[in-house]
Amino acid sequence: MLINMKQSHSFLAAITILVLLHTGTGKDLRTVTEPKNPPICTTLKPTSADETKTIQKALDSCAKGKAVALSSGTFVSGPLNIPSGVSLLVEQNAVLEASTDPKAYDRGNNNCGTINDSGGGCNAFISITGATGSGIYGKGKIDGRANHIMTGSNITWWQLAYNASKIHKNQNNPKLIQIANSKDITLYQITLVNSPYFHVQSRLTYGFTVWGITINSPFDSVNSDGIDPTGSINVTIAHSNISTGDDCIAVSSLYGPSKHISIYNNYFGHGNSMGIGSGTTYGISEMTVTNLTMNNVRYGLYIKSNTKNGGLVTNITYNNVCITGEQSRWPISLDTSKPPVTGNHVPQFKNIVFNNIRILNNDATIVLHGLSQTNPVEISINNVHIKKGTKMSVVNAKVQGTWKEDASGTSC
Repeated sequence: MLINMKQSHSFLAAITILVLLHTGTGKDLRTVTEPKNPPICTTLKPTSADETKTIQKALDSCAKGKAVALSSGTFVSGPLNIPSGVSLLVEQNAVLEASTDPKAYDRGNNNCGTINDSGGGCNAFISITGATGSGIYGKGKIDGRANHIMTGSNITWWQLAYNASKIHKNQNNPKLIQIANSKDITLYQITLVNSPYFHVQSRLTYGFTVWGITINSPFDSVNSDGIDPTGSINVTIAHSNISTGDDCIAVSSLYGPSKHISIYNNYFGHGNSMGIGSGTTYGISEMTVTNLTMNNVRYGLYIKSNTKNGGLVTNITYNNVCITGEQSRWPISLDTSKPPVTGNHVPQFKNIVFNNIRILNNDATIVLHGLSQTNPVEISINNVHIKKGTKMSVVNAKVQGTWKEDASGTSC
């Protein structure tokens, strides 16, 4: 049976609809265990001066397999590049603060710190490019200071992003950590706060481990995504606590396929979603999300795309997920027309599996929007518990399984 209806009403009866059977569980193909801090090549102590040259010189001089350590205190720096095989260790009680000067990040066209149509005018605060075996470790903090007034301006990075969104343009803000064309990169235990743009993005990276980190930015910080693997293969994100103003995690494939991804034992305090998309052009597959608690995460388990950036999203499994909080208005949302832009890249959502899910919001809407009757979203549900009166918005969907309207309580 194929659902082809748009509806938003209380879901009073269970729906059982035939769909393709789940064919397997995708995951990181590596054997990933808890990382260990690398040995230290040198330890730096903070001064009252700008530390950019001092830290960069230490990184460039450090032997492969070792780390530059930042000891207790506050370091202020401009953009840094971590070389291949070298790591940065921010020790407990150490804080690495990003410069608030847009000129420090500018890529050469004087666009950083401005609004335009394209964005992308800033280098990241920390870049790892063409590297193997590099990482960022330690129980210290990296602060993007997006809540501080930009040098030479009267607004913050976040206010710039908000202003850009109001006129449907793009801010030129730096990412906190940018990883590109790299292999076997690790983020371990570090705390990341107040990024002007995405906190972490891995692009075209093979082997990426995120373990035990904390990301924290306010609920209203624009485009402050937590972790965004794009075109990345063999990814593990585990034992982390993420709260942002946008997607807590967003997996995409605009630059290459993303696959073999394990996301487990994480907590999302607030944000937009455990997301896939909207760029799915090269395909996203073999991904499993297990043991996730989301509290006040707007779109919950979210897969979005459109015909401008669409592609095949398949073999995605969600296990043991609890969603609560009154801000979690759309706890499961699969939408093939988000954002509503068009082109010639057809999105397909197939073999999406939900196992042991609890949705505890009293005013929730589940969204299943396929592209057409011949290209529906295809999902399987098993032991999915929702509150009585949960609304459904459904068009072009194939569903196997039964929704159980027996969820109770408000706490995971």
